[in-house]
Amino acid sequence: MRVEGISAWDIALSGIRAQRLRMNIIANNIANAETTRTEKGGGPFRRQMVLLKGYELGKTVSSKQAGVKVKSVIYDMSPFKEVYEPEHPDANEQGIVKYPNVQLANEMADLVSAQRAYEANIAVFVANRQIRQRALEILQR
Repeated sequence: MRVEGISAWDIALSGIRAQRLRMNIIANNIANAETTRTEKGGGPFRRQMVLLKGYELGKTVSSKQAGVKVKSVIYDMSPFKEVYEPEHPDANEQGIVKYPNVQLANEMADLVSAQRAYEANIAVFVANRQIRQRALEILQR
């Protein structure tokens, strides 16, 4: 295995960026959990998800590949929730309103997971700083 110029700092930073985007997407999902009509007029809001990609350390890895990258943000193609509400302005001819495919319990679980991953990466920064500080103290003796 050949690793060129990769530091814990770079890897943790990539994780922080990825988890921050993930938390923003989850927050957007929660905010739009009741949106039955989008600005584009394409029906209800559709849940989004972040796909992350990591790299195997068994390959030659450069510092640009270290850590985790956001592969893409995709739409969840699961069906919308349908509710009978004939008075709703977005009801169809049968009185059915399509609501987003966002389930708050799942979003909250994903949010907790993203938050913990974010905090773990912050802990790497703190530990890295403490190790560097300790090394400087040893060198000054």
